[in-house]
Amino acid sequence: MKEAGFYISMQNKVKCVLCPHTCVLEEGQIGLCRVRQNLEGKLFSLSYGMVSAMHVDPIEKKPLYHFLPGSKSFSISTNGCVLSCLNCQNWQISQNAVDEYSAQKLAPESIVKIALDTNCESISYTYTDPVVYYEFMLDVAKNAKYHGIRNVLVSSGYINPKPLKKMLPYLDGANIDLKSFDDKTYHKLNGGSLKPVLKTLQLINDSEAWLEITNLIIPGWTDDIKMIEKMSSWLVKEGFGKVPLHFSRFVPTYRLPDINWTPLEVLLKARQIAEEVGMKYVYLGNVHKQNVTTTFCPNCKTEIINRDGVIRMSKLRSDGYCLICGERIDGVWQCKY
Repeated sequence: MKEAGFYISMQNKVKCVLCPHTCVLEEGQIGLCRVRQNLEGKLFSLSYGMVSAMHVDPIEKKPLYHFLPGSKSFSISTNGCVLSCLNCQNWQISQNAVDEYSAQKLAPESIVKIALDTNCESISYTYTDPVVYYEFMLDVAKNAKYHGIRNVLVSSGYINPKPLKKMLPYLDGANIDLKSFDDKTYHKLNGGSLKPVLKTLQLINDSEAWLEITNLIIPGWTDDIKMIEKMSSWLVKEGFGKVPLHFSRFVPTYRLPDINWTPLEVLLKARQIAEEVGMKYVYLGNVHKQNVTTTFCPNCKTEIINRDGVIRMSKLRSDGYCLICGERIDGVWQCKY
């Protein structure tokens, strides 16, 4: 355990202000995240260093398509989550407390050493929502930055502005799940709300960190074309036009096992709408179809990066410019350390 940051003492209670739930906890009580507890008037992170998942992944799996393509990222997680999504793919660890799923105790320095030993250019905080292991993530990120390793946040973005701002100087890349563009859907499907996620997107987009956005299209939940158009138009209007947008295909899972896979035509329509309103880079995930993960130059339409098999960057200069027309392709294309 480690004493948590971002809480307020209230006599025998504590108020956690890490995420928008702002849980008020009595003595011994654990928050909605399942991993933060009031012990003798102090808030503790029960998941500090308790790593329940770690793998070496391609950075494209996050998904990040415009951030060091072809590189490896050491990915870690603990138990717990700030949300309770009905469609969670990692529910075994996200919806369980620390003592309900096996975990390995590791120090921040150990995580960084493994990343170095496996030749990973970044560490990704992912699988569940890293907001719940904020203190551990921050300590790892500081150590990683010192050793020249990038830090990547893969999150629902359900975090309050103050802790996010403290984390931003150590972040190099992020993929944020914009789960829908309707507050009622957020409450029913994810156990959260929309507005804090939009604030997170704006703060990251205004920082030095590279940002990409994922929107999972679930039939009957988030597949309304008018809502997708509204979301895409808002993104363009608010300055996210150059941010890669990933429309991901739903696969039946967890508490939504009877909903079918997202029809391909819905995903293609979503991509068409997003491109028409001004999103420069739009991709489809969990789809086996040619060119839906390919990066094209937004100016001359030349194929820049092909991800259909082995990643090929045939028309991209090492500094991120199209070899054909000289257009700048937005992204992080080489190590800055």
